Formats: sequence, structure tokens, C-alpha cells
Amino acid sequence: MIESRGKYDFYIGLVLAMSSSLFIGGSFILKKKGLLRLARKGSMRAGQGGHAYLKEWLWWAGLLSMGAGEVANFAAYAFAPATLVTPLGALSVLVSAILSSYFLNEKLNLHGKIGCLLSILGSTVMVIHAPQEEEVETLSEISHKLGDPGFVVFATLIVIVSLIMIFIVGPRHGQTNILVYITICSVIGALSVSCVKGLGIAIKELFAGKAVLKHPLAWILLLSLIACVSTQINYLNRALDIFNTSIVTPIYYVFFTTSVLTCSAILFKEWQHMAADDIIGTLSGFITIIVGIFLLHAFKDVNFSLSNLPVTLHKDNKGINGCVPSTYELFNHDEESATRISDLHSPDGISSRRNGNLSTS
Repeated sequence: MIESRGKYDFYIGLVLAMSSSLFIGGSFILKKKGLLRLARKGSMRAGQGGHAYLKEWLWWAGLLSMGAGEVANFAAYAFAPATLVTPLGALSVLVSAILSSYFLNEKLNLHGKIGCLLSILGSTVMVIHAPQEEEVETLSEISHKLGDPGFVVFATLIVIVSLIMIFIVGPRHGQTNILVYITICSVIGALSVSCVKGLGIAIKELFAGKAVLKHPLAWILLLSLIACVSTQINYLNRALDIFNTSIVTPIYYVFFTTSVLTCSAILFKEWQHMAADDIIGTLSGFITIIVGIFLLHAFKDVNFSLSNLPVTLHKDNKGINGCVPSTYELFNHDEESATRISDLHSPDGISSRRNGNLSTS
């Protein structure tokens, strides 16, 4: 679906989005390593109000890595469709999980490994079937699109829903219902991504030597972005403080990405000229990423591996591979067989087993 005119921008955006995931995923590892080093030194930990981490170079490396990732993610929106950039943000979770298993000795169980694999497959499918957005290269063009009646109605609904959730639903149910604060973050996130997209175009024009700073839309987008991001951070922190992180993260990813995809489709008409197979491929890739993120987070504290599979599978594998069962297994098998035979010969045994009781002679 990528025409020759915009294929280079698409590839630049793709590289920037993947680089962002690598930097952000790695930043968590660097920060964690720095905090663990301070804990071994006996310094007051950050969770106890200490600030010794400001003297740790690994923590600063993680902070710089996070900053580089956010800059790359910001730039990616200027080149590639938001429908592609936003879902690829899930790769930062995958990178963090894989690096944690190697550098922090945090075990990645079978569910996590399957989740990582599904996230990679889903991302690959989305890249292959990524939509092509309408060419928007100037602030005047983005201004025209922001004034489109469809987007005006969508943005108005988002503002109304957000205000209702913040001032009416939030105070009543925010402490007990996980969806309240996550919904606020997600719907406002759709507007913040639109602001980022517009600012990315403004920065491209600025580097081209155009008088962008005199355009009022550039400042409106900047102020709107600050307001949206501040609100997102506030309510996301509330959700994380009240509910389990392993539940908040996948739900927030699904809600946020769905909101961004909807907003991007309305604003940039990304789905208008897509073939049916590309639409199915994009949705399938997105759903696959959702399942992968869910497996990675929801079961991360469950100790489950191939060795925990049902015993029957291991016995079948041994029979297929021609392995001889151990003496302990033979003894158990013979003992169970003898018990069944003795029960068959004893009338009391049959009735006792039927009643759930086993008598001893």
C-alpha cells in the first residue's frame, strides 16, 4: 500500500518507532540497575524518599535513554501513520521483558515467552498491512483537517466524555473501577497524538525555513499537548497507585491504541483507501499484539514452564522417544494396578472406592 512518493518517509518513521521502543525498553533496565547498585551500597532507596540515585551514572543513562526514545517516538509521528507508530510502542514492553531476563535475572516464564513471540508477529503483520495516510505536509493542511466536521464532532465527544469522567464518574467510582481512570487517559491520549502529529509537521516546516512560529496553530497545538499529557500522567499514576500494574498496563494499551486508531482514521482518512485484506491484516496484527501483551503481563508472576505441563504429555513424549520409564514410575504404576485388581476382587473395595473411601486391610 505504500506508494513510491511516501515510502521513504514511511521507512524513516518505522525505524524511528522501533528505535524508540529499544531506547525506552532499555531505559527501564538501566534505571533499575542503578537503583539496585545503590541498594547494595546501603543508600536510602527512592521508595523511601531518598535521592541518592541522582549521583548514579546508570540512572542518568537510563533517563537519557528514555529521553532519546521519546524524541524518536515524537519524530516518528511526523513521518509514519499514527496507526503504525502507536501499536509499535508495545515493543518497548517486550524489549524491557527480554532484557530483564538477561540483566536483572527476572525469570520470563512460558506465558511471557509466548507473549513476546505474539507481539513480534502482530507487529510484523501490522507493518506489512500498514495504511497510507493522506499527504499532510504543512500547518495549513493540518488546520484544514482539524476543521473537518467529522473530526470536530469526534473531538467534542472526547472532551465531553472526559469532563463527565473527571468530575462526575471519577470521584464516585474511580477508586473501585479500574476502567474509569484508564478511560480518561485513553480518550485524551487520542487528542495528544493528534497534537504530536501536528507539531511534528510544524518542526519539519521550521527546518525547511518557513515562518512556523508566527502561525497561531503551532502554539495552540503545543499548549493542547501540554494539557493533554499532564492529564494523562495524572490519571495514569492514580490508576497505577490503586490497581495492580500487571492489569493496568495491558488494559491501558488496548484502550489507548484503540482511541488513537479511531482518531487517526477520522483525521487522516487512513482507512479510506485500504483494501479488505489490509484492513483484516491490520486488525489481526493489533489483536495479536493485545493477546501477547496480556500474556506477558497477566501471568508474569506465575511460575510456569515446559516442565509444568501435564504428566501425560511427558509420558507420551517418553513413549514416542523410546525412553525407558524410571523405577519410581514403574513402582507407582504397578502399585496402582495392584490396587485396582485387589479392588475388583473385593466387593467391599468396589463400594468403598465408589463412596470415595479407601479401606486398609
